[in-house]
Amino acid sequence: MNTTQPAGPVACHCPQCGANLPLNPHGYAVCQYCGSSIIWSLPAGGEQQAPGPLRRGHRLQPFTFIDREGTGQELFRMLIPAGWQFQGGCRWMLDNPGMPAAVAFQVSNPSGAERFEVLPNMNFTWNTAGMFQQVGSRHFGAEVRSPVNIREALRGLVLPRYRSGLQNLQILREEPLPDLPQQVRSEAPISGGWAEGGKVRISYSWQGQAYEEELYGVVEVFRAPIQTMFGISELLVWFVDYLFAFRGTAGRLDASAELFSLMITSFQLNPQWYAAYKAIVQSLAQQQIQRIRSIGQIGQIYAQTGSEMREQNLRDFYARQEVYDRLATERSRQIRGVDGFYDPHRQEVVELPSGYGHAWANNLGGYVVTEDPSFNPNLESNLHWEPMQPSQG
Repeated sequence: MNTTQPAGPVACHCPQCGANLPLNPHGYAVCQYCGSSIIWSLPAGGEQQAPGPLRRGHRLQPFTFIDREGTGQELFRMLIPAGWQFQGGCRWMLDNPGMPAAVAFQVSNPSGAERFEVLPNMNFTWNTAGMFQQVGSRHFGAEVRSPVNIREALRGLVLPRYRSGLQNLQILREEPLPDLPQQVRSEAPISGGWAEGGKVRISYSWQGQAYEEELYGVVEVFRAPIQTMFGISELLVWFVDYLFAFRGTAGRLDASAELFSLMITSFQLNPQWYAAYKAIVQSLAQQQIQRIRSIGQIGQIYAQTGSEMREQNLRDFYARQEVYDRLATERSRQIRGVDGFYDPHRQEVVELPSGYGHAWANNLGGYVVTEDPSFNPNLESNLHWEPMQPSQG
């Protein structure tokens, strides 16, 4: 009797550092020794067949998330590395009129330590007259707490709440990011408030593995005068939001910076969902709702907001979009490390990592970037790939 076991995945060597690189059926991997992103042609015979030459590059696939719990609409879309796993979504909390929906998810490498994560936003409220309840209690769903700067928010709020339980956690460095509020299109400065961005790099151990991680965030403070029996005071509604994190093996986080930058810059919020969300926020505020326990009432509130309010929110979204698009010059692309390429399938310009020079798009919305002009993903592929031309628009 033949007892020969089938061979496992073919192992090749990383073209950057020479380390062993177990291959997979996705045609893409991150070297766990040097952190380089590697692509190869998918062999027709499966994992047991030797692939084509390994090259530095990215193989990407589109991901779309539908808000099934609330509006039923597409919430966002983004590009993720081929073979990576998505977990999370959107949770509605109608007892918090100022922030009734919280988006939180992870996109992780199943064969490595790399992970991109969006963390839940934090919503706070404060009255300068000191008329609210004690610190830490809740008022209309928001936590009662006076505003802090981004450094204090990351140290005192984000890390204790979202990274508790980790072993040997250390803060390696902190850095202000004054341009981040504008990059994420914060509305706080426009409304008379203020916004501040920053990041923190930490190291820690988890299940015997040493990691490094960078967490980014923005503090937004919105101000409104209110009349009290003691005169005019100021109501502060503030958020610690736009929270996202990049994780990698200790000492190799920087090697994946380009990949993580690509993922965050590819994120696209659906303007129709945003308009519906703003309409729901406005409706909840107008009704002074303190407690709504049934998640099934989202659809009812959505219907009651009226098409006129949603259309106005949509017009506002596109108006701001046009202003920001005019500011998004080629200098902005250089800062973010991306280039524009024309996708012949979608007939629009998409942003992909810079420095490779060659990009391909397939008929399912996937992309490959490579520095090798001879690489052709059509070879031994059942998908239709077309080369993408650089675009300045």
